[in-house]
Amino acid sequence: MDDNRLSMALPTPSHSRYTTLLSDIEKGEIKIPQFQRDFVWTIQKSAALLDSVIKAYPIGTFIFWDTKDRLRSVKNLGNVKLPDPKDGDIVSFVLDGQQRLTSLFATLKGLKVKRANGVLEDFSEVYVDLTSNADEQIVITDLTDRDPATCIKLADLLYGGLKKLSAYPETLHPKLDEYKERIQSYDFSIIKVRDVPIDVATEIFTRINVGGKPLSLFEIMVAKTYDEKLEFDLAERFDELIATLQTVEYETISDATILQLISLILRNDCKRQTILTLAKPEFIETWSKVIDGIERAVDYFSGTYRIPVSQLLPYNTLLVPFGYYFYRHPDKPDAEQRALLEDFFWRCSLGGRYSSSVESKLAQDIKRIDLILEGKSPDYDWAIDLSPEFMIENGWFNAGRSFVKAILCLYAYHEPKSFNDNAKVNIQNGWLKQSNSKNYHHFFPRAHLQKKGVEEYRINNVLNITIVDDYLNKRKIRARPPSDYMTEFNGSNGSLKDAMKSHLITDLDTFGVWNDDYELFIKQRAEAVSAELKKRVIIRDVDAHGQALSTNDFEEDATTFE
Repeated sequence: MDDNRLSMALPTPSHSRYTTLLSDIEKGEIKIPQFQRDFVWTIQKSAALLDSVIKAYPIGTFIFWDTKDRLRSVKNLGNVKLPDPKDGDIVSFVLDGQQRLTSLFATLKGLKVKRANGVLEDFSEVYVDLTSNADEQIVITDLTDRDPATCIKLADLLYGGLKKLSAYPETLHPKLDEYKERIQSYDFSIIKVRDVPIDVATEIFTRINVGGKPLSLFEIMVAKTYDEKLEFDLAERFDELIATLQTVEYETISDATILQLISLILRNDCKRQTILTLAKPEFIETWSKVIDGIERAVDYFSGTYRIPVSQLLPYNTLLVPFGYYFYRHPDKPDAEQRALLEDFFWRCSLGGRYSSSVESKLAQDIKRIDLILEGKSPDYDWAIDLSPEFMIENGWFNAGRSFVKAILCLYAYHEPKSFNDNAKVNIQNGWLKQSNSKNYHHFFPRAHLQKKGVEEYRINNVLNITIVDDYLNKRKIRARPPSDYMTEFNGSNGSLKDAMKSHLITDLDTFGVWNDDYELFIKQRAEAVSAELKKRVIIRDVDAHGQALSTNDFEEDATTFE
Protein backbone atom coordinates (compact mmCIF):
# COMPACT_ATOMS: atom_id res chain seq x y z
CA MET A 1 0.00 0.00 0.00
CA ASP A 2 1.11 3.56 -0.72
CA ASP A 3 2.87 5.10 2.32
CA ASN A 4 0.85 8.30 1.83
CA ARG A 5 -2.34 6.35 2.36
CA LEU A 6 -1.02 4.79 5.55
CA SER A 7 -0.02 8.20 6.91
CA MET A 8 -3.32 9.94 6.19
CA ALA A 9 -5.05 11.65 9.11
CA LEU A 10 -7.73 9.66 10.89
CA PRO A 11 -11.34 10.60 10.10
CA THR A 12 -12.68 13.20 12.52
CA PRO A 13 -16.15 12.82 14.09
CA SER A 14 -18.17 16.02 14.22
CA HIS A 15 -21.74 17.26 14.37
CA SER A 16 -23.82 20.18 13.18
CA ARG A 17 -27.22 21.75 13.77
CA TYR A 18 -29.57 22.13 10.83
CA THR A 19 -29.15 25.91 10.56
CA THR A 20 -25.37 25.55 10.23
CA LEU A 21 -25.70 22.67 7.79
CA LEU A 22 -28.10 24.53 5.52
CA SER A 23 -26.14 27.77 5.81
CA ASP A 24 -22.92 26.02 4.75
CA ILE A 25 -24.68 24.61 1.70
CA GLU A 26 -26.07 28.03 0.79
CA LYS A 27 -22.61 29.61 1.15
CA GLY A 28 -21.01 26.97 -1.12
CA GLU A 29 -18.96 25.47 1.72
CA ILE A 30 -20.62 22.05 1.39
CA LYS A 31 -20.68 20.71 -2.16
CA ILE A 32 -22.02 17.61 -3.85
CA PRO A 33 -19.42 16.32 -6.34
CA GLN A 34 -20.73 15.66 -9.83
CA PHE A 35 -19.78 11.99 -9.65
CA GLN A 36 -22.61 11.47 -7.17
CA ARG A 37 -25.80 10.18 -8.77
CA ASP A 38 -28.73 12.56 -9.30
CA PHE A 39 -31.09 13.38 -6.45
CA VAL A 40 -33.74 10.65 -6.73
CA TRP A 41 -35.47 10.54 -3.37
CA THR A 42 -39.20 11.16 -3.59
CA ILE A 43 -40.94 13.81 -1.55
CA GLN A 44 -42.53 11.00 0.48
CA LYS A 45 -39.16 9.50 1.34
CA SER A 46 -37.85 12.94 2.25
CA ALA A 47 -40.86 13.46 4.54
CA ALA A 48 -40.09 10.15 6.24
CA LEU A 49 -36.54 11.38 6.88
CA LEU A 50 -37.84 14.54 8.57
CA ASP A 51 -40.27 12.42 10.53
CA SER A 52 -37.25 10.60 11.96
CA VAL A 53 -35.63 13.94 12.81
CA ILE A 54 -38.72 15.18 14.66
CA LYS A 55 -38.84 11.90 16.59
CA ALA A 56 -35.11 12.23 17.39
CA TYR A 57 -34.29 8.99 15.61
CA PRO A 58 -30.75 8.56 14.19
CA ILE A 59 -30.65 9.15 10.42
CA GLY A 60 -27.10 8.01 9.75
CA THR A 61 -23.81 9.83 9.51
CA PHE A 62 -22.76 12.21 6.74
CA ILE A 63 -19.21 11.73 5.46
CA PHE A 64 -17.48 14.84 4.12
CA TRP A 65 -14.11 15.20 2.42
CA ASP A 66 -12.52 18.50 3.45
CA THR A 67 -10.14 19.85 0.82
CA LYS A 68 -8.95 22.99 -0.93
CA ASP A 69 -9.21 21.18 -4.26
CA ARG A 70 -11.97 22.31 -6.58
CA LEU A 71 -14.03 19.56 -8.18
CA ARG A 72 -16.82 19.55 -10.72
CA SER A 73 -19.85 19.79 -8.48
CA VAL A 74 -23.61 20.27 -8.51
CA LYS A 75 -24.31 23.96 -9.15
CA ASN A 76 -27.98 24.12 -8.21
CA LEU A 77 -30.32 22.40 -5.78
CA GLY A 78 -33.90 22.82 -6.84
CA ASN A 79 -34.49 26.50 -7.59
CA VAL A 80 -31.53 27.65 -5.48
CA LYS A 81 -28.28 28.54 -7.24
CA LEU A 82 -25.33 27.52 -5.10
CA PRO A 83 -22.35 29.90 -5.06
CA ASP A 84 -18.77 28.91 -5.77
CA PRO A 85 -16.49 28.79 -2.73
CA LYS A 86 -13.81 31.42 -2.31
CA ASP A 87 -10.32 30.60 -3.55
CA GLY A 88 -8.23 28.99 -0.83
CA ASP A 89 -11.23 28.10 1.33
CA ILE A 90 -11.76 24.53 2.47
CA VAL A 91 -14.77 22.87 0.89
CA SER A 92 -16.60 19.86 2.29
CA PHE A 93 -17.50 17.47 -0.53
CA VAL A 94 -20.19 14.94 0.32
CA LEU A 95 -18.91 11.37 0.02
CA ASP A 96 -21.85 9.74 1.75
CA GLY A 97 -25.31 11.04 2.56
CA GLN A 98 -26.04 13.03 -0.59
CA GLN A 99 -29.64 11.84 -0.87
CA ARG A 100 -30.34 12.55 2.81
CA LEU A 101 -28.61 15.92 2.77
CA THR A 102 -30.38 17.04 -0.40
CA SER A 103 -33.70 15.85 1.05
CA LEU A 104 -33.12 17.90 4.19
CA PHE A 105 -32.15 21.00 2.20
CA ALA A 106 -35.03 20.72 -0.28
CA THR A 107 -37.63 20.00 2.40
CA LEU A 108 -36.52 22.46 5.06
CA LYS A 109 -36.16 25.23 2.45
CA GLY A 110 -39.36 24.25 0.62
CA LEU A 111 -37.68 24.03 -2.80
CA LYS A 112 -39.10 23.10 -6.16
CA VAL A 113 -37.00 20.28 -7.66
CA LYS A 114 -37.05 19.52 -11.38
CA ARG A 115 -36.57 15.81 -12.04
CA ALA A 116 -34.69 14.23 -14.96
CA ASN A 117 -38.03 13.49 -16.66
CA GLY A 118 -38.97 17.19 -16.50
CA VAL A 119 -41.53 16.84 -13.68
CA LEU A 120 -41.38 19.64 -11.10
CA GLU A 121 -41.78 18.40 -7.53
CA ASP A 122 -42.70 20.93 -4.84
CA PHE A 123 -40.97 20.12 -1.56
CA SER A 124 -42.83 22.91 0.21
CA GLU A 125 -45.83 20.54 0.23
CA VAL A 126 -44.52 18.74 3.30
CA TYR A 127 -46.61 19.09 6.44
CA VAL A 128 -46.43 18.40 10.15
CA ASP A 129 -49.59 16.89 11.61
CA LEU A 130 -49.82 18.45 15.07
CA THR A 131 -52.37 15.85 16.28
CA SER A 132 -50.47 12.69 15.29
CA ASN A 133 -49.28 10.38 18.01
CA ALA A 134 -45.61 9.44 18.36
CA ASP A 135 -46.23 6.01 16.83
CA GLU A 136 -47.88 7.58 13.77
CA GLN A 137 -46.39 9.48 10.82
CA ILE A 138 -46.00 13.07 11.99
CA VAL A 139 -44.40 14.52 8.83
CA ILE A 140 -46.69 13.91 5.87
CA THR A 141 -47.28 14.89 2.24
CA ASP A 142 -50.93 13.91 1.82
CA LEU A 143 -53.68 15.84 3.66
CA THR A 144 -56.42 13.44 2.60
CA ASP A 145 -58.57 12.46 5.63
CA ARG A 146 -56.70 14.97 7.80
CA ASP A 147 -57.82 18.30 9.26
CA PRO A 148 -55.90 21.10 7.48
CA ALA A 149 -56.42 23.29 10.54
CA THR A 150 -54.18 20.97 12.56
CA CYS A 151 -51.47 20.58 9.91
CA ILE A 152 -48.72 23.11 9.20
CA LYS A 153 -46.26 23.31 6.35
CA LEU A 154 -42.81 22.37 7.55
CA ALA A 155 -41.34 25.59 6.11
CA ASP A 156 -44.02 27.62 7.95
CA LEU A 157 -43.19 25.84 11.20
CA LEU A 158 -39.57 26.91 10.90
CA TYR A 159 -39.84 30.31 9.26
CA GLY A 160 -43.51 31.32 9.58
CA GLY A 161 -43.21 33.94 12.30
CA LEU A 162 -45.39 34.60 15.33
CA LYS A 163 -48.48 35.73 13.44
CA LYS A 164 -48.71 32.57 11.34
CA LEU A 165 -48.03 30.26 14.29
CA SER A 166 -50.45 32.04 16.64
CA ALA A 167 -53.27 31.43 14.17
CA TYR A 168 -53.30 27.78 15.23
CA PRO A 169 -55.43 26.72 18.23
CA GLU A 170 -53.73 27.47 21.54
CA THR A 171 -53.90 23.79 22.49
CA LEU A 172 -51.48 23.05 19.61
CA HIS A 173 -48.92 25.71 20.51
CA PRO A 174 -46.89 23.34 22.71
CA LYS A 175 -46.58 20.97 19.74
CA LEU A 176 -45.51 23.81 17.47
CA ASP A 177 -42.79 24.81 19.92
CA GLU A 178 -41.73 21.23 20.58
CA TYR A 179 -41.41 20.17 16.92
CA LYS A 180 -39.64 23.38 15.91
CA GLU A 181 -37.18 22.93 18.77
CA ARG A 182 -36.56 19.28 17.89
CA ILE A 183 -35.60 20.18 14.32
CA GLN A 184 -33.49 23.18 15.35
CA SER A 185 -31.64 21.28 18.07
CA TYR A 186 -31.13 18.02 16.18
CA ASP A 187 -27.44 17.08 16.06
CA PHE A 188 -26.54 15.79 12.62
CA SER A 189 -23.63 13.34 12.85
CA ILE A 190 -20.69 14.08 10.52
CA ILE A 191 -17.36 12.38 9.87
CA LYS A 192 -14.76 14.51 8.12
CA VAL A 193 -11.94 13.04 6.03
CA ARG A 194 -9.03 15.44 5.73
CA ASP A 195 -5.63 15.63 4.03
CA VAL A 196 -6.20 12.88 1.46
CA PRO A 197 -5.78 13.05 -2.35
CA ILE A 198 -8.75 12.71 -4.67
CA ASP A 199 -8.05 9.04 -5.52
CA VAL A 200 -8.31 8.16 -1.81
CA ALA A 201 -11.47 10.24 -1.41
CA THR A 202 -13.12 8.54 -4.38
CA GLU A 203 -11.98 5.14 -3.12
CA ILE A 204 -13.74 5.92 0.17
CA PHE A 205 -16.82 6.92 -1.81
CA THR A 206 -16.70 3.64 -3.77
CA ARG A 207 -16.31 1.50 -0.66
CA ILE A 208 -19.16 3.24 1.12
CA ASN A 209 -21.43 2.81 -1.89
CA VAL A 210 -20.73 -0.91 -2.20
CA GLY A 211 -24.01 -1.50 -4.00
CA GLY A 212 -23.24 1.11 -6.62
CA LYS A 213 -20.97 1.20 -9.62
CA PRO A 214 -17.34 2.07 -8.81
CA LEU A 215 -16.15 5.39 -10.18
CA SER A 216 -14.19 5.14 -13.39
CA LEU A 217 -10.83 6.81 -13.76
CA PHE A 218 -12.43 9.22 -16.22
CA GLU A 219 -15.12 10.22 -13.69
CA ILE A 220 -12.40 10.94 -11.12
CA MET A 221 -10.42 13.02 -13.61
CA VAL A 222 -13.58 14.92 -14.62
CA ALA A 223 -13.98 15.92 -10.99
CA LYS A 224 -10.29 16.67 -10.49
CA THR A 225 -9.68 18.80 -13.59
CA TYR A 226 -12.82 20.92 -13.45
CA ASP A 227 -12.06 24.65 -13.54
CA GLU A 228 -14.86 27.21 -13.41
CA LYS A 229 -12.71 30.23 -14.29
CA LEU A 230 -11.09 28.57 -17.29
CA GLU A 231 -14.44 27.07 -18.28
CA PHE A 232 -12.85 23.65 -18.46
CA ASP A 233 -15.15 20.69 -17.96
CA LEU A 234 -13.52 17.45 -19.08
CA ALA A 235 -16.85 15.68 -19.56
CA GLU A 236 -18.12 18.47 -21.82
CA ARG A 237 -14.83 18.70 -23.73
CA PHE A 238 -14.86 14.95 -24.34
CA ASP A 239 -18.47 15.11 -25.57
CA GLU A 240 -17.45 17.91 -27.95
CA LEU A 241 -14.63 15.73 -29.30
CA ILE A 242 -16.97 12.79 -29.83
CA ALA A 243 -19.45 15.06 -31.63
CA THR A 244 -16.65 16.21 -33.95
CA LEU A 245 -15.42 12.66 -34.59
CA GLN A 246 -18.96 11.46 -35.23
CA THR A 247 -19.02 13.55 -38.39
CA VAL A 248 -16.19 11.38 -39.76
CA GLU A 249 -17.45 8.06 -38.27
CA TYR A 250 -14.71 7.88 -35.60
CA GLU A 251 -16.92 8.38 -32.55
CA THR A 252 -16.10 5.03 -30.88
CA ILE A 253 -12.91 6.38 -29.29
CA SER A 254 -12.90 5.74 -25.53
CA ASP A 255 -12.24 8.25 -22.76
CA ALA A 256 -9.37 5.98 -21.62
CA THR A 257 -7.58 6.71 -24.90
CA ILE A 258 -7.52 10.45 -24.18
CA LEU A 259 -6.29 9.99 -20.61
CA GLN A 260 -3.55 7.60 -21.75
CA LEU A 261 -2.32 10.00 -24.41
CA ILE A 262 -2.20 13.02 -22.10
CA SER A 263 -0.38 11.04 -19.42
CA LEU A 264 2.17 9.69 -21.90
CA ILE A 265 2.87 13.20 -23.15
CA LEU A 266 3.28 14.62 -19.66
CA ARG A 267 4.80 11.66 -17.80
CA ASN A 268 5.91 9.06 -20.38
CA ASP A 269 3.67 6.62 -18.55
CA CYS A 270 -0.08 6.02 -18.46
CA LYS A 271 -0.83 3.70 -15.57
CA ARG A 272 -3.83 4.58 -13.43
CA GLN A 273 -1.81 5.94 -10.52
CA THR A 274 0.27 8.08 -12.88
CA ILE A 275 -2.83 9.59 -14.46
CA LEU A 276 -4.18 10.41 -11.01
CA THR A 277 -1.04 12.45 -10.25
CA LEU A 278 -1.55 14.76 -13.25
CA ALA A 279 -1.98 18.31 -12.03
CA LYS A 280 -5.01 20.25 -13.21
CA PRO A 281 -3.07 23.20 -14.74
CA GLU A 282 -0.84 21.03 -16.92
CA PHE A 283 -3.76 18.81 -17.91
CA ILE A 284 -5.84 21.78 -19.05
CA GLU A 285 -2.90 23.48 -20.75
CA THR A 286 -2.14 20.34 -22.77
CA TRP A 287 -5.72 19.55 -23.76
CA SER A 288 -6.12 21.56 -26.98
CA LYS A 289 -2.90 20.33 -28.53
CA VAL A 290 -3.70 16.73 -27.54
CA ILE A 291 -7.08 16.95 -29.24
CA ASP A 292 -5.40 18.37 -32.34
CA GLY A 293 -3.07 15.35 -32.30
CA ILE A 294 -6.02 12.96 -32.03
CA GLU A 295 -7.86 14.64 -34.88
CA ARG A 296 -4.75 14.54 -37.08
CA ALA A 297 -4.33 10.84 -36.27
CA VAL A 298 -7.94 10.22 -37.29
CA ASP A 299 -7.38 12.12 -40.53
CA TYR A 300 -4.29 10.00 -41.16
CA PHE A 301 -6.12 6.72 -40.55
CA SER A 302 -9.07 7.69 -42.74
CA GLY A 303 -7.03 9.40 -45.47
CA THR A 304 -3.71 7.58 -45.76
CA TYR A 305 -4.81 4.10 -44.62
CA ARG A 306 -8.36 4.58 -45.96
CA ILE A 307 -9.93 3.19 -42.80
CA PRO A 308 -13.35 4.82 -43.21
CA VAL A 309 -14.76 4.18 -39.72
CA SER A 310 -13.31 3.67 -36.25
CA GLN A 311 -15.15 0.37 -35.78
CA LEU A 312 -12.67 -1.16 -38.25
CA LEU A 313 -9.59 -0.14 -36.25
CA PRO A 314 -7.89 -3.25 -34.88
CA TYR A 315 -7.47 -1.28 -31.65
CA ASN A 316 -8.83 2.12 -30.68
CA THR A 317 -5.63 2.25 -28.64
CA LEU A 318 -3.71 2.80 -31.88
CA LEU A 319 -4.91 6.39 -31.70
CA VAL A 320 -2.61 6.86 -28.71
CA PRO A 321 0.80 6.33 -30.39
CA PHE A 322 -0.39 8.05 -33.57
CA GLY A 323 -1.91 10.91 -31.57
CA TYR A 324 1.43 11.14 -29.76
CA TYR A 325 3.24 11.33 -33.12
CA PHE A 326 1.05 14.19 -34.38
CA TYR A 327 1.27 15.99 -31.02
CA ARG A 328 5.04 16.05 -31.46
CA HIS A 329 4.93 16.52 -35.24
CA PRO A 330 1.80 18.37 -36.48
CA ASP A 331 2.91 18.18 -40.13
CA LYS A 332 2.56 15.25 -42.51
CA PRO A 333 5.25 12.58 -42.10
CA ASP A 334 7.99 12.43 -44.72
CA ALA A 335 8.46 9.33 -46.90
CA GLU A 336 10.77 7.59 -44.42
CA GLN A 337 8.48 8.27 -41.47
CA ARG A 338 5.45 7.13 -43.48
CA ALA A 339 7.04 3.74 -44.12
CA LEU A 340 8.04 3.35 -40.45
CA LEU A 341 4.59 4.38 -39.20
CA GLU A 342 2.91 1.95 -41.58
CA ASP A 343 5.19 -0.85 -40.40
CA PHE A 344 4.34 0.04 -36.79
CA PHE A 345 0.59 0.09 -37.50
CA TRP A 346 0.52 -3.34 -39.12
CA ARG A 347 2.85 -4.92 -36.58
CA CYS A 348 0.60 -3.80 -33.74
CA SER A 349 -2.55 -4.81 -35.60
CA LEU A 350 -1.45 -8.26 -36.76
CA GLY A 351 0.57 -9.10 -33.65
CA GLY A 352 -2.14 -8.60 -31.04
CA ARG A 353 -0.13 -5.80 -29.47
CA TYR A 354 -2.80 -4.19 -27.29
CA SER A 355 -4.79 -7.25 -26.26
CA SER A 356 -3.13 -7.20 -22.82
CA SER A 357 -0.88 -5.01 -20.60
CA VAL A 358 -1.89 -1.97 -22.62
CA GLU A 359 -0.38 0.73 -20.41
CA SER A 360 3.10 -0.77 -20.16
CA LYS A 361 3.15 -1.50 -23.90
CA LEU A 362 2.10 2.04 -24.73
CA ALA A 363 4.96 3.36 -22.60
CA GLN A 364 7.33 1.20 -24.66
CA ASP A 365 5.75 2.15 -27.96
CA ILE A 366 6.00 5.91 -27.58
CA LYS A 367 9.75 5.35 -27.39
CA ARG A 368 9.43 3.66 -30.76
CA ILE A 369 7.44 6.65 -32.01
CA ASP A 370 10.19 8.96 -30.72
CA LEU A 371 12.67 7.02 -32.89
CA ILE A 372 10.36 7.27 -35.90
CA LEU A 373 10.18 11.03 -35.31
CA GLU A 374 13.98 11.05 -35.64
CA GLY A 375 13.75 9.02 -38.85
CA LYS A 376 15.18 5.93 -37.15
CA SER A 377 13.76 2.43 -37.43
CA PRO A 378 12.78 0.99 -34.03
CA ASP A 379 13.37 -2.59 -32.95
CA TYR A 380 10.45 -4.92 -32.23
CA ASP A 381 10.35 -7.83 -29.83
CA TRP A 382 7.37 -9.64 -31.35
CA ALA A 383 7.22 -11.47 -34.67
CA ILE A 384 4.48 -11.41 -37.27
CA ASP A 385 3.80 -14.06 -39.88
CA LEU A 386 2.54 -12.85 -43.25
CA SER A 387 2.49 -16.25 -44.96
CA PRO A 388 -0.71 -17.40 -46.70
CA GLU A 389 -0.73 -20.50 -44.51
CA PHE A 390 -0.80 -18.37 -41.34
CA MET A 391 -3.63 -16.29 -42.77
CA ILE A 392 -5.71 -19.40 -43.40
CA GLU A 393 -4.94 -21.00 -40.04
CA ASN A 394 -5.69 -17.85 -38.02
CA GLY A 395 -8.53 -16.41 -40.06
CA TRP A 396 -11.54 -17.42 -37.91
CA PHE A 397 -13.97 -14.57 -38.51
CA ASN A 398 -15.09 -12.64 -35.47
CA ALA A 399 -15.65 -8.90 -35.83
CA GLY A 400 -14.09 -8.27 -32.41
CA ARG A 401 -10.73 -9.87 -33.19
CA SER A 402 -7.87 -7.47 -33.86
CA PHE A 403 -6.31 -9.77 -36.47
CA VAL A 404 -9.59 -9.97 -38.37
CA LYS A 405 -10.06 -6.20 -38.17
CA ALA A 406 -6.58 -5.75 -39.61
CA ILE A 407 -7.55 -7.81 -42.66
CA LEU A 408 -10.82 -5.88 -42.92
CA CYS A 409 -8.78 -2.65 -42.92
CA LEU A 410 -6.83 -4.02 -45.85
CA TYR A 411 -10.08 -4.79 -47.67
CA ALA A 412 -11.39 -1.29 -46.90
CA TYR A 413 -8.18 0.32 -48.21
CA HIS A 414 -9.07 -0.93 -51.70
CA GLU A 415 -12.46 0.81 -51.44
CA PRO A 416 -14.59 -2.25 -52.28
CA LYS A 417 -17.09 -1.84 -55.10
CA SER A 418 -20.55 -3.31 -55.45
CA PHE A 419 -20.70 -6.49 -57.54
CA ASN A 420 -23.63 -5.31 -59.59
CA ASP A 421 -22.85 -1.69 -60.47
CA ASN A 422 -19.32 -0.83 -59.29
CA ALA A 423 -20.67 1.70 -56.78
CA LYS A 424 -18.49 2.26 -53.74
CA VAL A 425 -19.74 0.23 -50.77
CA ASN A 426 -20.97 2.41 -47.91
CA ILE A 427 -19.26 1.30 -44.70
CA GLN A 428 -20.75 2.59 -41.44
CA ASN A 429 -19.83 2.17 -37.77
CA GLY A 430 -23.33 1.08 -36.84
CA TRP A 431 -23.11 -1.86 -39.24
CA LEU A 432 -19.76 -3.25 -38.15
CA LYS A 433 -20.23 -4.16 -34.48
CA GLN A 434 -21.13 -7.82 -35.03
CA SER A 435 -20.01 -10.60 -37.30
CA ASN A 436 -23.51 -10.79 -38.81
CA SER A 437 -23.31 -7.16 -39.92
CA LYS A 438 -25.06 -6.03 -43.10
CA ASN A 439 -21.63 -5.20 -44.58
CA TYR A 440 -20.07 -8.65 -44.13
CA HIS A 441 -20.76 -11.25 -46.81
CA HIS A 442 -19.41 -14.81 -47.04
CA PHE A 443 -18.37 -14.94 -50.68
CA PHE A 444 -19.03 -18.68 -50.58
CA PRO A 445 -22.32 -18.55 -48.63
CA ARG A 446 -22.53 -20.52 -45.41
CA ALA A 447 -25.63 -22.46 -46.43
CA HIS A 448 -24.01 -23.50 -49.72
CA LEU A 449 -20.85 -24.79 -48.02
CA GLN A 450 -22.76 -26.49 -45.22
CA LYS A 451 -24.66 -28.52 -47.79
CA LYS A 452 -21.29 -29.69 -49.09
CA GLY A 453 -20.23 -30.79 -45.60
CA VAL A 454 -17.56 -28.09 -45.04
CA GLU A 455 -16.79 -27.54 -41.36
CA GLU A 456 -17.88 -24.25 -39.79
CA TYR A 457 -14.36 -23.19 -38.77
CA ARG A 458 -13.31 -23.44 -42.44
CA ILE A 459 -16.43 -21.66 -43.71
CA ASN A 460 -16.26 -18.73 -41.31
CA ASN A 461 -12.84 -17.42 -42.34
CA VAL A 462 -12.02 -13.76 -42.93
CA LEU A 463 -10.60 -14.82 -46.29
CA ASN A 464 -14.15 -15.81 -47.25
CA ILE A 465 -15.47 -12.38 -46.28
CA THR A 466 -16.20 -9.54 -48.68
CA ILE A 467 -17.52 -6.12 -47.70
CA VAL A 468 -20.74 -5.46 -49.59
CA ASP A 469 -23.94 -3.49 -49.18
CA ASP A 470 -27.09 -4.84 -47.56
CA TYR A 471 -29.00 -5.04 -50.84
CA LEU A 472 -26.55 -7.48 -52.37
CA ASN A 473 -26.05 -9.57 -49.26
CA LYS A 474 -29.65 -10.11 -48.26
CA ARG A 475 -31.58 -9.92 -51.54
CA LYS A 476 -29.38 -10.85 -54.49
CA ILE A 477 -26.84 -13.40 -53.22
CA ARG A 478 -28.36 -15.14 -50.20
CA ALA A 479 -27.37 -18.85 -50.29
CA ARG A 480 -26.56 -19.12 -54.01
CA PRO A 481 -23.15 -20.56 -55.00
CA PRO A 482 -20.63 -18.07 -56.45
CA SER A 483 -20.76 -19.54 -59.95
CA ASP A 484 -24.50 -18.81 -60.00
CA TYR A 485 -24.72 -15.28 -58.63
CA MET A 486 -21.45 -14.13 -60.22
CA THR A 487 -22.71 -15.26 -63.64
CA GLU A 488 -25.70 -12.98 -63.13
CA PHE A 489 -23.48 -10.03 -62.13
CA ASN A 490 -21.12 -10.72 -65.05
CA GLY A 491 -24.04 -10.25 -67.41
CA SER A 492 -25.16 -6.95 -65.86
CA ASN A 493 -21.81 -5.39 -64.91
CA GLY A 494 -19.32 -4.93 -67.73
CA SER A 495 -16.63 -3.92 -65.22
CA LEU A 496 -17.10 -6.86 -62.86
CA LYS A 497 -13.41 -7.82 -63.02
CA ASP A 498 -12.42 -4.36 -61.77
CA ALA A 499 -15.04 -4.55 -59.03
CA MET A 500 -13.68 -7.90 -57.85
CA LYS A 501 -10.10 -6.61 -57.77
CA SER A 502 -11.28 -4.08 -55.17
CA HIS A 503 -12.08 -7.13 -53.00
CA LEU A 504 -8.63 -8.69 -53.56
CA ILE A 505 -10.24 -11.30 -55.81
CA THR A 506 -7.92 -10.58 -58.68
CA ASP A 507 -8.98 -13.24 -61.21
CA LEU A 508 -12.32 -15.01 -61.20
CA ASP A 509 -10.86 -17.87 -63.29
CA THR A 510 -7.79 -18.67 -61.18
CA PHE A 511 -9.72 -18.14 -57.91
CA GLY A 512 -12.00 -21.12 -58.64
CA VAL A 513 -15.16 -18.98 -58.71
CA TRP A 514 -16.74 -20.44 -61.85
CA ASN A 515 -16.48 -24.02 -60.64
CA ASP A 516 -17.20 -23.26 -56.96
CA ASP A 517 -13.80 -24.49 -55.78
CA TYR A 518 -13.70 -23.22 -52.19
CA GLU A 519 -10.28 -24.62 -51.31
CA LEU A 520 -8.69 -22.93 -54.33
CA PHE A 521 -10.51 -19.66 -53.57
CA ILE A 522 -9.24 -19.53 -49.97
CA LYS A 523 -5.69 -20.38 -51.08
CA GLN A 524 -5.65 -17.68 -53.77
CA ARG A 525 -7.22 -15.02 -51.53
CA ALA A 526 -4.70 -15.80 -48.79
CA GLU A 527 -1.88 -15.26 -51.26
CA ALA A 528 -3.41 -11.95 -52.41
CA VAL A 529 -3.80 -10.73 -48.82
CA SER A 530 -0.29 -11.86 -47.94
CA ALA A 531 1.18 -10.02 -50.93
CA GLU A 532 -0.62 -6.79 -49.98
CA LEU A 533 0.55 -6.97 -46.38
CA LYS A 534 4.15 -7.52 -47.44
CA LYS A 535 3.99 -4.18 -49.27
CA ARG A 536 3.20 -2.51 -45.94
CA VAL A 537 5.55 -4.24 -43.51
CA ILE A 538 9.33 -4.01 -43.20
CA ILE A 539 10.51 -7.59 -42.83
CA ARG A 540 12.90 -7.90 -39.86
CA ASP A 541 15.11 -10.50 -38.25
CA VAL A 542 12.56 -11.09 -35.51
CA ASP A 543 10.08 -12.25 -38.17
CA ALA A 544 12.52 -14.74 -39.61
CA HIS A 545 13.78 -16.16 -36.31
CA GLY A 546 10.86 -15.54 -33.96
CA GLN A 547 7.53 -17.31 -33.91
CA ALA A 548 4.37 -15.32 -34.42
CA LEU A 549 1.73 -15.98 -31.80
CA SER A 550 -1.53 -17.57 -32.85
CA THR A 551 -4.03 -14.75 -33.15
CA ASN A 552 -7.13 -16.79 -32.35
CA ASP A 553 -7.30 -15.40 -28.83
CA PHE A 554 -6.57 -11.77 -29.74
CA GLU A 555 -9.57 -9.57 -29.09
CA GLU A 556 -10.15 -5.83 -28.97
CA ASP A 557 -8.40 -3.38 -26.64
CA ALA A 558 -7.74 -4.50 -23.10
CA THR A 559 -8.98 -1.26 -21.54
CA THR A 560 -8.48 -2.07 -17.85
CA PHE A 561 -5.89 0.21 -16.28
CA GLU A 562 -2.93 -1.52 -14.69
